[in-house]
Amino acid sequence: MKTFVANENDIKREWFVIDATDKSTGRLAVFIADILRGRNKPTYTPHVDTGAFVIVVNADKVKLSGNKEGKKVYQDYSGFNSGLKKRTAAMIREKDPTRIISQAVEGMLPDNRLMRGTIKRLKVYAGPNHPHAAQQVKTLEFNG
Repeated sequence: MKTFVANENDIKREWFVIDATDKSTGRLAVFIADILRGRNKPTYTPHVDTGAFVIVVNADKVKLSGNKEGKKVYQDYSGFNSGLKKRTAAMIREKDPTRIISQAVEGMLPDNRLMRGTIKRLKVYAGPNHPHAAQQVKTLEFNG
């Protein structure tokens, strides 16, 4: 019996749509990160990117547990003196609701060279519509 190691030529990427309505942010981010890395496939290999494309819709309706809506702080630093901007999750949800999910998923991915290509396959949209209808998308149900 020989050990199977995935090859770049053997990868078949699929497209999945996930609805984020009333889902917990952290649990949803772990689920999405596993699909992006390909951990849901039997051909998963840690050093080869075998993952799929993930489209997340209704990102503005994702749920934050506890008082995180007012207490969780997102920081942006421009690199200049006094260039640190701190915003709460409520302010981020008003300005760019897709950032909550994309930043949570990015935090769940390993910090290596594969992460750069992996995060590019994540498409997050605030509303129910997305422009990827031409792809053969499959709907994934997350019950977490």
